[in-house]
Amino acid sequence: MFSKSLTQVFNSKTAELLSHHQVEIKQSFPKEGWVEEDPKEILQSVYECMERTCEKLMQLNIDISNIKAIGVTNQRETTLVWDKETGEPLYNAIVWLDLRTQSTVERLINRTPGRNKNHLRHKTGLPISTYFSAVKLRWLMDNVDEVHDAVVSHRAMFGTVDSWLIWCLTGGKSGGVHCTDVTNASRTMLFNIHTMDWDPELCKYFGIPMEILPRVRSSSEIYGLMKISSCWKSGALSGIPISGCLGDQSAALVGQMCFQDGQAKNTYGTGCFLLRNTGAKPVMSDHGLLTTVAYKLGRDKPACYALEGSVAIAGAVVRWLQDNLGIIGSSEELEKLAASVGTSYGCYFVPAFSGLYAPYWEPSARGIICGLTQFTNKSHLAFAALEAVCFQTREILDAMNQDSGIPLTQLQVDGGMTSNKLLMQLQADILCIPVVKPSMPETTALGAAMAAGAAEGVSVWSLNPEDLSEVTSEKFDPQINPEESEFRYARWKKAVEKSKNWETTQPVVNGNAMSHSHASAEAEDKPLSSFILSIHLSKTCRTVCTKDQA
Repeated sequence: MFSKSLTQVFNSKTAELLSHHQVEIKQSFPKEGWVEEDPKEILQSVYECMERTCEKLMQLNIDISNIKAIGVTNQRETTLVWDKETGEPLYNAIVWLDLRTQSTVERLINRTPGRNKNHLRHKTGLPISTYFSAVKLRWLMDNVDEVHDAVVSHRAMFGTVDSWLIWCLTGGKSGGVHCTDVTNASRTMLFNIHTMDWDPELCKYFGIPMEILPRVRSSSEIYGLMKISSCWKSGALSGIPISGCLGDQSAALVGQMCFQDGQAKNTYGTGCFLLRNTGAKPVMSDHGLLTTVAYKLGRDKPACYALEGSVAIAGAVVRWLQDNLGIIGSSEELEKLAASVGTSYGCYFVPAFSGLYAPYWEPSARGIICGLTQFTNKSHLAFAALEAVCFQTREILDAMNQDSGIPLTQLQVDGGMTSNKLLMQLQADILCIPVVKPSMPETTALGAAMAAGAAEGVSVWSLNPEDLSEVTSEKFDPQINPEESEFRYARWKKAVEKSKNWETTQPVVNGNAMSHSHASAEAEDKPLSSFILSIHLSKTCRTVCTKDQA
């Protein structure tokens, strides 16, 4: 399977997408439940995307010297450790949905009063789960000799993918900036969402030395300048400030312009992530949602918070049907296959490949397909897979409505899966509210662009409501009666119950058996005002702003 690095260039006055380039990044699966990516391949894909995008800009007669700023948005929680003296990664990046830490999580929960997985929620807004970075970092320190030795000898640096990229792109071992932003920090379980800084008690709880952590910054400020690298052939962006950094779901919230308390968006990617802006105060969920930092758009600006419902498997189920079962050749084929029958014929698919995330937080759950008859065929299974994405969204939307007390009247959506019109119609039918899709569905990159362009010292993108460009959109209204929707949803909930408590413990990992050898994974002239280039790497995005030089 693959993730991606994507570069996109935006005009900061109109939010028009001018150019883009995408590179696939290989994911490796060394053992069941393990998901890794090669940090060097991640970095190289970013360089390649920037290079190709600059070439495309020149073909469009756009002067790349107009690029004014760079921003980063990334897949959150994915965990890296590298050597600050050599600049070399000490192990592969452990991807957010990796399950190897299940035994670590069970051990931590067993230590809490009453075996309470929410023991740290009052500080972090998060349950103790395999999802978050602290347990992945703990596993690396316990199981990878190179990481343990580097920590002991004060050579180790920890970060999510944003930290790795910013450090490398600002000089690496020759003065690179080791930082992250508040949105990424808030997904580590080491960050106090009230004090807005690393928490000594949390670090002590997980046994993490604070010296290896990056400095926490706002989501929109100048972190450092791009430096020439041997990987960057032209060096065209050397000296450009990197001035925006947001975790991917926060970037999508900004890109959807959900700046008001109560506004929400749902992103359909590898997973599915519904965020609702709750304003300047964190709201703790009573219904299985996460409390997270939505954004902090400037050093002196207040932080805004969000309630979040996270689903592990959404677009990933399409790749599973394609790569593992071979019943489709592409995502487009899935839509045609499902549309050919227009029903699952009573088949329900719970894709709990990595356990269940919100609102259940059940790592022991596993995927099931139920309701099969002799009549069931691959078309019904394709339809059930699409319905599964929609049912999971319904579950987290219901929880969000209960926590907020104010039901959403429509859902704003984005992400690659929103190109599937059948999926969008199914989503409206199952939610019983309209679904609204912007004409440019990759709003994650746009959000990073906005943060970078708005930073103090760059200031080529205004975030004032009256200055924001109006976005054209497509609306999907419910087409089935609520009774049918509720019947199908009740059957789905029954299937979910049957998926729970399948795995009680993870297979024992062989202590220090993992060595460093595992660390390598297998147009016409256009008038310019301000542009943003966004590079999205497996949900890691870079953003570049340009301004008219006339």
